Amino acid sequence: MTDNPVEQRTPDHETPLNLFSQCHAGILSQLDALAGLPALVEAAAQARSVAASTLAMFQHGIFEHHAEEEAELFPAVLRSAHPGAERDRVQDIVARLTSEHRTLEALWKRVEPALNATVKGKYAEVDVDVVAELVHAYGMHARFEEEEFLPLSDIILGRDGNHMAALGLALHMRHSQLPG
Repeated sequence: MTDNPVEQRTPDHETPLNLFSQCHAGILSQLDALAGLPALVEAAAQARSVAASTLAMFQHGIFEHHAEEEAELFPAVLRSAHPGAERDRVQDIVARLTSEHRTLEALWKRVEPALNATVKGKYAEVDVDVVAELVHAYGMHARFEEEEFLPLSDIILGRDGNHMAALGLALHMRHSQLPG
C-alpha cells in the first residue's frame, strides 16, 4: 500500500466535490451561451427591420411599380411603336414582363406570411429556396427591363417628344392621386 493518500483515491464522479465541479461546468456553459445573446438579439432586430422594409417595399413600391408599368408605360410604348416588327417585338416584351410580374407576385405571396411574423417578433420558417428564387427572378426581370425594354422604350417614345411628355403627365397624375 502506498503512503500517498491522493494515489489511493479512485475518482468517484458522485463525490460531493465532483458534483460542485459538474455544476460549475453547467453554469459556465450557460454563461457562454449568454455571452452570445447580445449578437442574437441584434440579429433578431435586424431580421425584423429587413422584414419590415421588405414588406413596405413590396406593398408600396413594387406592386405600384408593376401597376404603373402595366397601366402607363407598356401601353404608351405599344401605341408609339411602329407597326410591324417593332410593335411585335414590344408586344412580346410586354407579354414577358407582365407574366414575370405575376410570377414575382406569386413568389412574394409565399414569402410574405413569414415576413409578417418576423416583423412581430414571432418565429417563422422562411423558405430559403423561395426567397432565393424571388431574389434571382427579380434580378433577372430588372436586368432584362433595364437592358432591353427601357432602352427600346426610350428610342420609341423619344421619336416624338409629345409621347414622352404624355407618359410623364400620366405618371404625374397617377402619383398625385396616390394616398400618402
